[in-house]
Amino acid sequence: MRRYTLSDFDYHLPDELIAQIPATPRDHSRLLVYDRSNQSISDDYFYNIDRYLSPGTSLVVNNSKVEKCRLLFDQGKTEIFVTKTLNPHSVEAMVRPGKKFRQGSRRAVAEGITVETTHIAPDGVRTLQLSKPIDHPLFDPFRRTPFPPYIETEESLSGRYQTLFAKDEGSKAAPTAGLHFTAGLMDKIRDKGFQFAELTLHVGLGTFAPVKTELIEEHSMHSEWYRITPEQAAGLNAARSITAVGTTSLRVLESVAGDDKLFSACSGQTDIFITPGYQFKAADHLITNFHLPKSTLLMLISAFAGFEEVKRLYKHAIEKKYRFYSFGDAMLIL
Repeated sequence: MRRYTLSDFDYHLPDELIAQIPATPRDHSRLLVYDRSNQSISDDYFYNIDRYLSPGTSLVVNNSKVEKCRLLFDQGKTEIFVTKTLNPHSVEAMVRPGKKFRQGSRRAVAEGITVETTHIAPDGVRTLQLSKPIDHPLFDPFRRTPFPPYIETEESLSGRYQTLFAKDEGSKAAPTAGLHFTAGLMDKIRDKGFQFAELTLHVGLGTFAPVKTELIEEHSMHSEWYRITPEQAAGLNAARSITAVGTTSLRVLESVAGDDKLFSACSGQTDIFITPGYQFKAADHLITNFHLPKSTLLMLISAFAGFEEVKRLYKHAIEKKYRFYSFGDAMLIL
Protein backbone atom coordinates (compact mmCIF):
# COMPACT_ATOMS: atom_id res chain seq x y z
CA MET A 1 0.00 0.00 0.00
CA ARG A 2 1.22 3.46 -0.88
CA ARG A 3 2.58 5.58 1.96
CA TYR A 4 1.27 9.11 1.56
CA THR A 5 3.22 12.20 2.53
CA LEU A 6 1.97 15.61 3.58
CA SER A 7 3.16 17.07 0.28
CA ASP A 8 0.79 14.76 -1.60
CA PHE A 9 -2.13 16.81 -0.27
CA ASP A 10 -0.85 20.24 -1.22
CA TYR A 11 -2.40 22.42 -3.91
CA HIS A 12 -2.40 26.07 -4.88
CA LEU A 13 -5.56 28.10 -4.35
CA PRO A 14 -5.87 31.69 -5.55
CA ASP A 15 -6.76 33.97 -2.64
CA GLU A 16 -9.83 35.29 -4.42
CA LEU A 17 -11.45 31.85 -4.22
CA ILE A 18 -11.45 31.86 -0.40
CA ALA A 19 -15.07 32.70 0.47
CA GLN A 20 -15.42 35.56 2.95
CA ILE A 21 -19.22 35.51 3.13
CA PRO A 22 -21.77 32.75 2.49
CA ALA A 23 -24.08 32.65 -0.50
CA THR A 24 -27.41 34.42 -0.17
CA PRO A 25 -29.72 32.55 0.22
CA ARG A 26 -27.40 29.89 1.62
CA ASP A 27 -28.75 27.17 -0.71
CA HIS A 28 -27.60 29.24 -3.72
CA SER A 29 -24.04 28.07 -3.24
CA ARG A 30 -22.71 26.06 -6.13
CA LEU A 31 -22.64 22.26 -6.09
CA LEU A 32 -20.11 19.98 -7.72
CA VAL A 33 -21.59 16.50 -8.13
CA TYR A 34 -19.14 13.60 -8.50
CA ASP A 35 -20.41 10.12 -9.31
CA ARG A 36 -17.85 7.49 -8.37
CA SER A 37 -19.59 4.82 -10.47
CA ASN A 38 -18.66 6.51 -13.75
CA GLN A 39 -16.25 9.23 -12.54
CA SER A 40 -18.50 11.96 -13.98
CA ILE A 41 -18.53 15.59 -12.81
CA SER A 42 -21.61 17.83 -12.94
CA ASP A 43 -21.85 21.52 -12.02
CA ASP A 44 -25.08 22.74 -10.43
CA TYR A 45 -26.45 24.67 -7.45
CA PHE A 46 -27.12 23.34 -3.98
CA TYR A 47 -30.85 24.03 -4.20
CA ASN A 48 -31.00 21.23 -6.80
CA ILE A 49 -29.28 18.63 -4.62
CA ASP A 50 -32.49 16.59 -4.31
CA ARG A 51 -32.13 15.69 -8.00
CA TYR A 52 -28.97 13.74 -7.27
CA LEU A 53 -29.67 12.03 -3.94
CA SER A 54 -29.80 8.24 -3.88
CA PRO A 55 -33.39 6.89 -3.58
CA GLY A 56 -34.41 6.43 0.04
CA THR A 57 -31.21 7.87 1.48
CA SER A 58 -31.08 9.49 4.91
CA LEU A 59 -29.08 12.70 5.23
CA VAL A 60 -27.12 12.58 8.48
CA VAL A 61 -26.40 16.01 9.95
CA ASN A 62 -24.36 17.20 12.91
CA ASN A 63 -26.56 19.23 15.26
CA SER A 64 -23.70 20.73 17.27
CA LYS A 65 -23.85 24.48 17.83
CA VAL A 66 -20.85 26.80 17.66
CA GLU A 67 -20.11 28.49 20.97
CA LYS A 68 -18.73 32.01 21.24
CA CYS A 69 -15.48 30.80 22.77
CA ARG A 70 -13.25 33.72 21.72
CA LEU A 71 -12.97 36.38 24.41
CA LEU A 72 -11.52 39.68 23.20
CA PHE A 73 -10.49 42.27 25.79
CA ASP A 74 -8.82 45.68 25.61
CA GLN A 75 -10.20 46.40 22.13
CA GLY A 76 -8.94 43.09 20.82
CA LYS A 77 -5.38 43.44 22.09
CA THR A 78 -5.86 40.60 24.57
CA GLU A 79 -7.47 37.30 23.56
CA ILE A 80 -8.52 34.21 25.48
CA PHE A 81 -9.68 31.42 23.18
CA VAL A 82 -11.37 28.84 25.40
CA THR A 83 -10.64 25.35 24.09
CA LYS A 84 -12.07 23.41 27.04
CA THR A 85 -14.13 24.21 30.11
CA LEU A 86 -12.87 22.20 33.08
CA ASN A 87 -15.40 23.62 35.53
CA PRO A 88 -17.28 26.95 35.77
CA HIS A 89 -14.20 28.77 37.12
CA SER A 90 -11.43 26.93 35.25
CA VAL A 91 -10.74 26.68 31.53
CA GLU A 92 -8.03 25.65 29.11
CA ALA A 93 -7.31 28.33 26.54
CA MET A 94 -5.01 29.68 23.91
CA VAL A 95 -4.02 33.24 24.74
CA ARG A 96 -2.58 36.32 23.09
CA PRO A 97 -0.13 37.78 23.93
CA GLY A 98 1.47 34.98 25.87
CA LYS A 99 3.64 37.32 27.97
CA LYS A 100 0.52 38.55 29.75
CA PHE A 101 -0.29 35.02 30.90
CA ARG A 102 2.92 33.74 32.46
CA GLN A 103 2.83 30.89 34.98
CA GLY A 104 1.42 32.12 38.30
CA SER A 105 0.40 35.52 36.97
CA ARG A 106 -2.87 37.09 38.01
CA ARG A 107 -4.31 40.01 36.09
CA ALA A 108 -7.54 41.88 35.45
CA VAL A 109 -8.76 41.56 31.86
CA ALA A 110 -11.91 43.65 32.40
CA GLU A 111 -13.74 45.31 35.26
CA GLY A 112 -14.79 42.57 37.65
CA ILE A 113 -12.90 39.81 35.83
CA THR A 114 -9.47 38.58 36.89
CA VAL A 115 -7.57 35.63 35.43
CA GLU A 116 -4.86 33.55 37.06
CA THR A 117 -2.57 31.33 34.96
CA THR A 118 -2.15 28.09 36.90
CA HIS A 119 -0.49 25.90 34.28
CA ILE A 120 1.16 26.17 30.85
CA ALA A 121 1.23 23.02 28.70
CA PRO A 122 4.16 22.30 26.33
CA ASP A 123 2.03 23.44 23.37
CA GLY A 124 1.37 26.78 25.09
CA VAL A 125 -2.24 26.12 26.09
CA ARG A 126 -2.92 27.75 29.47
CA THR A 127 -5.07 26.55 32.34
CA LEU A 128 -6.79 29.65 33.67
CA GLN A 129 -8.62 30.23 36.95
CA LEU A 130 -11.42 32.76 36.49
CA SER A 131 -12.78 35.07 39.19
CA LYS A 132 -16.27 34.73 37.67
CA PRO A 133 -17.90 31.61 36.14
CA ILE A 134 -17.29 31.36 32.40
CA ASP A 135 -21.03 31.69 31.73
CA HIS A 136 -21.33 34.88 33.84
CA PRO A 137 -22.97 37.84 32.04
CA LEU A 138 -19.85 39.95 32.65
CA PHE A 139 -18.17 37.97 29.86
CA ASP A 140 -20.95 38.59 27.32
CA PRO A 141 -19.64 41.87 25.83
CA PHE A 142 -16.33 40.16 25.07
CA ARG A 143 -17.59 36.95 23.45
CA ARG A 144 -16.90 36.48 19.74
CA THR A 145 -17.58 33.76 17.18
CA PRO A 146 -14.49 31.63 16.42
CA PHE A 147 -14.31 32.25 12.70
CA PRO A 148 -11.41 30.49 10.94
CA PRO A 149 -8.33 32.67 10.46
CA TYR A 150 -8.83 32.89 6.68
CA ILE A 151 -12.18 34.68 7.19
CA GLU A 152 -12.05 38.34 8.08
CA THR A 153 -13.68 38.56 11.50
CA GLU A 154 -17.17 40.00 11.13
CA GLU A 155 -19.45 39.34 14.09
CA SER A 156 -22.51 40.32 12.06
CA LEU A 157 -22.05 37.00 10.23
CA SER A 158 -22.19 34.94 13.45
CA GLY A 159 -25.75 33.79 12.84
CA ARG A 160 -24.82 32.56 9.39
CA TYR A 161 -22.01 30.49 10.89
CA GLN A 162 -24.65 28.23 12.49
CA THR A 163 -26.57 25.49 10.71
CA LEU A 164 -30.35 25.21 10.91
CA PHE A 165 -29.80 21.98 12.84
CA ALA A 166 -27.70 23.60 15.59
CA LYS A 167 -28.99 22.69 19.05
CA ASP A 168 -26.30 21.47 21.42
CA GLU A 169 -23.61 24.12 22.03
CA GLY A 170 -20.04 22.91 22.17
CA SER A 171 -18.27 23.30 18.81
CA LYS A 172 -15.26 25.53 18.20
CA ALA A 173 -16.05 25.60 14.48
CA ALA A 174 -19.16 25.06 12.38
CA PRO A 175 -19.94 21.75 10.67
CA THR A 176 -19.89 23.72 7.45
CA ALA A 177 -21.46 21.26 4.99
CA GLY A 178 -24.72 21.85 6.83
CA LEU A 179 -24.61 25.59 6.24
CA HIS A 180 -26.03 25.19 2.72
CA PHE A 181 -29.48 24.00 3.83
CA THR A 182 -32.47 26.33 4.06
CA ALA A 183 -35.85 25.52 5.57
CA GLY A 184 -37.42 25.57 2.11
CA LEU A 185 -34.84 23.19 0.67
CA MET A 186 -35.27 20.82 3.61
CA ASP A 187 -39.03 20.77 3.04
CA LYS A 188 -38.49 20.01 -0.64
CA ILE A 189 -36.09 17.18 0.22
CA ARG A 190 -38.54 15.69 2.73
CA ASP A 191 -41.41 16.00 0.25
CA LYS A 192 -39.44 13.75 -2.09
CA GLY A 193 -39.28 11.05 0.56
CA PHE A 194 -35.80 11.62 1.94
CA GLN A 195 -35.17 11.64 5.67
CA PHE A 196 -32.92 13.75 7.89
CA ALA A 197 -31.14 12.08 10.80
CA GLU A 198 -29.14 13.85 13.49
CA LEU A 199 -26.12 13.09 15.63
CA THR A 200 -23.76 15.28 17.64
CA LEU A 201 -20.04 15.86 17.34
CA HIS A 202 -18.55 18.90 19.04
CA VAL A 203 -15.96 20.13 16.58
CA GLY A 204 -12.67 20.85 18.29
CA LEU A 205 -9.66 22.75 17.09
CA GLY A 206 -7.87 19.44 16.60
CA THR A 207 -9.86 18.84 13.44
CA PHE A 208 -8.08 21.84 11.93
CA ALA A 209 -4.70 21.43 13.60
CA PRO A 210 -1.95 21.43 10.98
CA VAL A 211 -0.31 18.12 10.19
CA LYS A 212 3.37 18.52 11.07
CA THR A 213 4.67 15.06 10.12
CA GLU A 214 5.68 14.42 6.52
CA LEU A 215 4.44 10.84 6.76
CA ILE A 216 0.75 11.38 7.44
CA GLU A 217 0.43 8.06 9.28
CA GLU A 218 2.53 9.57 12.07
CA HIS A 219 -0.02 12.33 12.75
CA SER A 220 -2.16 12.00 15.88
CA MET A 221 -5.70 13.39 15.85
CA HIS A 222 -7.13 15.18 18.87
CA SER A 223 -10.25 13.52 20.25
CA GLU A 224 -13.72 15.05 19.95
CA TRP A 225 -16.89 14.28 21.87
CA TYR A 226 -19.85 12.69 20.07
CA ARG A 227 -23.27 11.27 20.89
CA ILE A 228 -25.88 9.13 19.14
CA THR A 229 -29.20 8.71 20.98
CA PRO A 230 -31.33 5.55 20.86
CA GLU A 231 -33.81 7.27 18.54
CA GLN A 232 -31.03 8.43 16.24
CA ALA A 233 -29.47 4.96 16.14
CA ALA A 234 -32.82 3.40 15.26
CA GLY A 235 -33.28 5.87 12.42
CA LEU A 236 -29.83 5.16 11.03
CA ASN A 237 -30.39 1.42 11.16
CA ALA A 238 -33.66 1.82 9.22
CA ALA A 239 -32.07 3.88 6.44
CA ARG A 240 -31.77 2.38 2.96
CA SER A 241 -28.56 4.30 2.46
CA ILE A 242 -26.69 7.02 4.32
CA THR A 243 -25.53 10.37 3.00
CA ALA A 244 -23.22 11.99 5.51
CA VAL A 245 -23.59 15.77 5.62
CA GLY A 246 -20.04 16.83 6.33
CA THR A 247 -16.84 15.24 7.51
CA THR A 248 -17.86 15.51 11.17
CA SER A 249 -20.96 13.37 10.61
CA LEU A 250 -18.90 10.93 8.57
CA ARG A 251 -16.27 10.56 11.30
CA VAL A 252 -18.91 9.75 13.92
CA LEU A 253 -20.64 7.23 11.65
CA GLU A 254 -17.38 5.46 10.90
CA SER A 255 -16.36 5.56 14.57
CA VAL A 256 -19.45 3.82 15.91
CA ALA A 257 -20.71 1.48 13.17
CA GLY A 258 -20.25 -2.18 14.03
CA ASP A 259 -18.87 -4.81 11.68
CA ASP A 260 -22.50 -5.56 10.82
CA LYS A 261 -22.84 -1.89 9.77
CA LEU A 262 -25.43 -1.31 12.50
CA PHE A 263 -25.48 1.55 14.99
CA SER A 264 -26.07 1.59 18.72
CA ALA A 265 -26.77 4.49 21.03
CA CYS A 266 -23.50 5.68 22.52
CA SER A 267 -21.37 8.67 23.40
CA GLY A 268 -17.69 9.20 23.94
CA GLN A 269 -14.55 10.49 22.30
CA THR A 270 -13.34 9.78 18.78
CA ASP A 271 -9.90 10.42 17.34
CA ILE A 272 -10.47 8.51 14.11
CA PHE A 273 -8.05 9.59 11.37
CA ILE A 274 -9.29 8.58 7.92
CA THR A 275 -6.74 8.51 5.10
CA PRO A 276 -6.57 6.89 1.64
CA GLY A 277 -6.83 3.14 1.93
CA TYR A 278 -9.51 3.27 4.64
CA GLN A 279 -12.44 0.91 4.03
CA PHE A 280 -15.72 2.72 4.71
CA LYS A 281 -18.47 0.74 6.41
CA ALA A 282 -21.14 3.25 7.41
CA ALA A 283 -21.56 6.05 4.84
CA ASP A 284 -22.56 5.58 1.22
CA HIS A 285 -22.45 9.19 0.03
CA LEU A 286 -20.98 12.46 1.28
CA ILE A 287 -21.78 16.18 1.12
CA THR A 288 -18.74 18.31 1.89
CA ASN A 289 -17.12 21.68 1.35
CA PHE A 290 -13.73 22.27 -0.27
CA HIS A 291 -10.93 21.94 2.28
CA LEU A 292 -7.53 23.45 3.00
CA PRO A 293 -4.33 22.03 1.50
CA LYS A 294 -2.50 19.49 3.67
CA SER A 295 -5.50 19.17 6.01
CA THR A 296 -6.82 16.00 7.62
CA LEU A 297 -10.18 16.84 6.06
CA LEU A 298 -8.71 16.76 2.55
CA MET A 299 -7.13 13.40 3.43
CA LEU A 300 -10.55 12.09 4.48
CA ILE A 301 -12.13 13.25 1.22
CA SER A 302 -9.31 11.60 -0.70
CA ALA A 303 -10.06 8.35 1.10
CA PHE A 304 -13.75 8.59 0.20
CA ALA A 305 -13.48 9.62 -3.45
CA GLY A 306 -10.01 8.40 -4.35
CA PHE A 307 -6.70 10.23 -4.13
CA GLU A 308 -6.21 10.89 -7.85
CA GLU A 309 -9.87 11.72 -8.37
CA VAL A 310 -9.85 14.35 -5.64
CA LYS A 311 -6.89 16.01 -7.31
CA ARG A 312 -8.96 16.11 -10.51
CA LEU A 313 -12.05 17.39 -8.70
CA TYR A 314 -10.16 20.19 -6.98
CA LYS A 315 -8.47 21.16 -10.25
CA HIS A 316 -11.92 21.34 -11.85
CA ALA A 317 -13.32 23.39 -8.97
CA ILE A 318 -10.46 25.90 -9.16
CA GLU A 319 -10.78 26.23 -12.95
CA LYS A 320 -14.54 26.78 -12.60
CA LYS A 321 -13.94 29.29 -9.80
CA TYR A 322 -15.83 27.52 -7.06
CA ARG A 323 -15.63 29.25 -3.67
CA PHE A 324 -13.57 27.38 -1.08
CA TYR A 325 -13.54 26.68 2.66
CA SER A 326 -16.11 27.33 5.39
CA PHE A 327 -18.36 29.85 3.62
CA GLY A 328 -17.67 28.34 0.21
CA ASP A 329 -19.43 25.98 -2.18
CA ALA A 330 -20.21 22.28 -1.77
CA MET A 331 -19.53 18.92 -3.33
CA LEU A 332 -21.74 15.81 -3.37
CA ILE A 333 -19.84 12.55 -3.73
CA LEU A 334 -22.09 9.70 -4.87
